[in-house]
Amino acid sequence: ASAPKRAAPPPARAAPAQQHAPPPAAAPAAAPPAAAGGGGGMMSGLMGSMASGLAMGTGMSMASRAVDSLMGPRQTEVVHKNEGAPAAAAPVKCQVQQDQLTQCVQSSDASQCQFYQDALKACQQSS
Repeated sequence: ASAPKRAAPPPARAAPAQQHAPPPAAAPAAAPPAAAGGGGGMMSGLMGSMASGLAMGTGMSMASRAVDSLMGPRQTEVVHKNEGAPAAAAPVKCQVQQDQLTQCVQSSDASQCQFYQDALKACQQSS
């Protein structure tokens, strides 16, 4: 009670001879590169840089306009913080002594600034 065995497949037939296309013709030789006129020197590089800068600026400007057309124009608001403040007045008499006292108080103990306080009082009394 064994399963029937299948017959072996027939041997593969040889493929019929096909006609092959002739090999493609050789491509013509490329033309030699054009001779550069000695490199052009510094001015050609400068002019090239200027041209690419001009193109870049123009492209950025056009892109900015395109964004503005899609999102609406940009709006800026200028805020003046010192609006209404009086113009800078002439230096106050004894300003040097006042500045020295202020600097001393900010950088050290106020008891160490007695000299500057006395100098400021003497200046204010003399005026």
